[in-house]
Amino acid sequence: MREGSEPVPLSGEAAGTVAAVDHTMASAVPDSASSVDAVALVRGGLVARGAPEAGRPHPGPRHPGVATRPVVTIPTPRPISATCEDVGGNRPAGAVGKRDAMIGTVFRSEDLPAGERFDHWRAMVGQTRSPSDIISAHTADFWAEARLMELGPVTVWPTSFLPTRYRRSQKMVRQSDPELYHLSLLLDGGMALDHVGRTAVFGPRDLHLADSSQPYDLQPYGVGPGRVVKGVGVDFPKALLPLPPHRVRELLGRGLSGRDGLGALLTDFLVGLERQADHLQPADGPRLGTVVLDLVSAWCAHALEAEAALPPETRQQVMVRRIQAFIRQNLHDPELSPPAIAAAHHISVSYLHRIFQQQTQGETVAAWIRRRRLEGAHRDLADPSLRATPIHTVAARWGIPRASDFTRAFRAAYGLSPKEYRLQTLVERECEAPLNDRLRPMGSPVQPSAPVKE
Repeated sequence: MREGSEPVPLSGEAAGTVAAVDHTMASAVPDSASSVDAVALVRGGLVARGAPEAGRPHPGPRHPGVATRPVVTIPTPRPISATCEDVGGNRPAGAVGKRDAMIGTVFRSEDLPAGERFDHWRAMVGQTRSPSDIISAHTADFWAEARLMELGPVTVWPTSFLPTRYRRSQKMVRQSDPELYHLSLLLDGGMALDHVGRTAVFGPRDLHLADSSQPYDLQPYGVGPGRVVKGVGVDFPKALLPLPPHRVRELLGRGLSGRDGLGALLTDFLVGLERQADHLQPADGPRLGTVVLDLVSAWCAHALEAEAALPPETRQQVMVRRIQAFIRQNLHDPELSPPAIAAAHHISVSYLHRIFQQQTQGETVAAWIRRRRLEGAHRDLADPSLRATPIHTVAARWGIPRASDFTRAFRAAYGLSPKEYRLQTLVERECEAPLNDRLRPMGSPVQPSAPVKE
């Protein structure tokens, strides 16, 4: 059967688990760029809790008596080049899991005495490949978290911190220049950058590019005391950006949007990458680094109107990312098909099939659509707030209007019928609920035994 005639919603290849990263790492891109989730580094015996919600005061001490998983504290700053073995080798006794986490450095200020937190943060940032001075009004009550992801030659590091100024002087440039570009994505808060004679202000989902060979001054802007700034940094060698340096200089220090087009693709991928970190293996690093570099290159080229300067493989990778984003936005449409997708992107159906399978290690367009639809329905069926929604309605919302098609595909993917799966998840939730909740009369509201603190 020709791939173009394959029924999109029917069963075929089994869908992977919802949390798994697919061959193209596309599951690392969320449907929306929500704030970075809390992340548990279970494999490495680490637990890295998420940052406080942006715009809220940083958290105080944990509640006493609450059991937590073993954690690794960092008594001294680790070099940014630390490997996963470096972290895993210093796990406390009883820490669980194997040393297969991708993360090489995890910093959590709350694991240190309050009086030492800022100095440790400053020392850690000072050991990055592009060191800078750090100034903050919160030296006495400093709070920060950082998580490092080494993806081949590309380094991605999500960070959250109380308002802090980062300044790289001309003297620092002369002392050490790693020849890097640094891309910053701001997720919450505001920052102002002074770089290469330009000054710009950045807000949530804005991007900016900096050159390690030039001084810069990055400081909080419009962020109240005690509020958290959240973002994602990307460092990569300048030689890997396939654009002339004099053209790239046009982008330095400018505010560029990450809310639409290629900027949105790049933003969503970086946010999703951190959210999916628990499901990644060290072997995934180089390929993910390539994806990040391709997206950054395409974003820069688009901003410069220089797409023709990009290598063909980079343009192809970015085209597939665009196609996948289009598919996600239209999964609800039962008419979504390879011909419709090709027409929307002004390419032929045969070219669509060829580039898609090259970038997904053989997965067809129809199979990818089917898997995404099933994953969405799988999540909804497990959602207790949707328990009253008929199964056929859930399926139709995900672009599968025929109940028999949905049941057959769902069973092939997950080993249970949709009805069986929903019942199983509801029973499991009831069993996990507190005894008092399980014994209350049907339909009666839950009355908390004590006020719930924010």
